[in-house]
Amino acid sequence: MASTFCALSPALAAGPFQNAQVRQIIDEAVKPIIAQFGLPGMAVAVTVDGQRHFIAYGLASKDPQLPVTRDTLFELGSISKTFTATLATFAEVQGRLKLTDSVSRHMPELKGSAFDKVRLLDLATHTAGGFPLQLPGNVKDRGQLIAYYRAWKPASAPGTRRSYANPSIGLLGIVTARAMDASFTSLAEGLFDDLGMRRTYIDVPAAEMKSYAWGYSRDGKPVRVSGALLADEAYGVKSNAVDMIRFLEVNMGIGTVPERIAKSLHATRIGYFRSGELTQDLIWEQYPYPVALDTFIAGNTMNQKAHPATLIDPPLAPRDDVIVNKTGSTLGFGAYVAFVPGRKIGIVMLANKAYPNEARVQAAHQVLSRLAE
Repeated sequence: MASTFCALSPALAAGPFQNAQVRQIIDEAVKPIIAQFGLPGMAVAVTVDGQRHFIAYGLASKDPQLPVTRDTLFELGSISKTFTATLATFAEVQGRLKLTDSVSRHMPELKGSAFDKVRLLDLATHTAGGFPLQLPGNVKDRGQLIAYYRAWKPASAPGTRRSYANPSIGLLGIVTARAMDASFTSLAEGLFDDLGMRRTYIDVPAAEMKSYAWGYSRDGKPVRVSGALLADEAYGVKSNAVDMIRFLEVNMGIGTVPERIAKSLHATRIGYFRSGELTQDLIWEQYPYPVALDTFIAGNTMNQKAHPATLIDPPLAPRDDVIVNKTGSTLGFGAYVAFVPGRKIGIVMLANKAYPNEARVQAAHQVLSRLAE
């Protein structure tokens, strides 16, 4: 598959890793999975202590044929959840809520339900008590959504099991927007602006549709995400390699953001639970670094089932000697991000076809291990 290498300015390209070295490292890790899973295109970005490198592979659209570039917009899938968590911590920094609040404190229509005992923190750590991965298909409007939440019965006590779920983080987004007295979309747009992410969207504007890749389903049909309930909060963000590597950098303290945003980002990396091989932050998942590949893969393949969760008391303050990551998928896209704060290295992988998490993790592990040498 054809690829294009997007070189940097001489000032940015200077440093311990030159463009040709990084290209070889990424090619060796990424080209095999592009071929194995028939990925139409992929945008990859890495950062090494603020030194950025971009490589674009293949096609953003098959018909008409348009190449992937560093500016191509991809659907992030569940990586979107990291922004929802950041909005929640931002609301806490602003004094609008506390993560230890019960959900029903902010949603009176849920008083008298299971949400009297479920904290916002539980929503942000997948430990509310056993939501399904997806919202049931018969829940189609806001009234039905509230009725669904009122009727929901946890399968386990909050804080005892990790069950990865869109209805959980979706509800956190609803509560956060209500606490901030604004729409979720407007809050997200403000966050993207504060983060310096100039081409990241929930609703892609008309002028940017030409940069929006088509995703491709398993049978090769072009698809894009629909505006279903909770999509905005759980999996609806679209972004490019430039903005996403910026996001990883500011999470590592590289670059400048407003102090309130820096505090909000910092708060998302507090570790609250251990489950299986991972430590659960607010949506982010972390592991001690360096991490063995089999351990890394095991943690990133847990999301289809519920697993016991052990509370970390006191919570684990953000650390540098960890690797932090998140996967994301929609019907036509597969995304992955990972970074090591102590080494100031990170990787963004955006593809316009879903493919197994194991392959994403293995490729990223290979690249980051080489960059950390």
